[in-house]
Parts: sequence; structure tokens; C-alpha cells
Amino acid sequence: MDLWSREILKDAKLDELSAKAKGTKNRVDHWSPAVLLERAAYLRKVARLGDGSASETLKEYPQHSAMLSFRSRDGEVEVHEKFADLFCVLAGKATLVTGGVVSGARTIAPGETRGGSIEEGARQTLRAGDVAHVPAGTPHQILVKAEDTITCLVMKVQEI
Repeated sequence: MDLWSREILKDAKLDELSAKAKGTKNRVDHWSPAVLLERAAYLRKVARLGDGSASETLKEYPQHSAMLSFRSRDGEVEVHEKFADLFCVLAGKATLVTGGVVSGARTIAPGETRGGSIEEGARQTLRAGDVAHVPAGTPHQILVKAEDTITCLVMKVQEI
């Protein structure tokens, strides 16, 4: 059993005991950097077999979700009408492009737009330890140089 599975089982048992002791089912979810980076190593393998990108939802909550994302290539432009993205960079380096005009924009679902690139957007480098908040409605794109990769914990937060 890998570290990810052991940690999930251990956390579930501790949460169950804690909930019984408190008489409630409320729980705190916790992912250590070691567990996230081990899971990211798995996503790296998945990305290598696919298109250079892999992600998974860690947990969904009523108004937000936690995702783990690995990229070894550029992502599409994304615009989320109702959700902000909070990128917490765990490892690697990439460029975050925000704002500007989306070229080749297409709607993929209600409130979700994708595109090929951003014209006249602001650029900033993201590195391990950085946190970036992209408000709902803001075009954004992650660009990854050929020799780089990036691993992020991404919190998708509904903005009302």
C-alpha cells in the first residue's frame, strides 16, 4: 500500500474516532506536502502517458473543491464564471497569464469557457511556495517551458 493510501486510511480512522468522541461527523481534511507530492508523482506518470497534464479532485465541498494538478505542458485558457482558482504551488515553475482577451474562446459548459491563448494578459512566474488567487471571470492560463513542470494544489472557490 502506498503512502497516499495509508495516509487516507489513517486519517479516516482518526476522523471517525474524533467524530465519535465529539458526537459529530464534522471533520477536518488534511493533506501533508509529502502525501500530495507522492500523489503528484503518480499524476506525473499519468501525464507522461497522456497529453502532459493530469489532475484529480481530492475532495468536493458545498462551495469549493480541492484538486491536485500536474503539468509538463501549457494549459488551455480557462474562464470560470462563478469560481475563483487559488493556486498553491507545491513544486516546479511556470508562468501564469491573467486578464487580456481570450483567442479562440469556446463555451464547454454553462459558465465555463476555454481558449487557445490570451492576448495582452499580465504574466507572472509561479514557483514552489507561491500562492496565486484568480478571481471568477478572469481569463487565466498556465504556461510551462519545455524543461519545466509544475505541481499545484488548486482550490476552486465559488464566488457569490
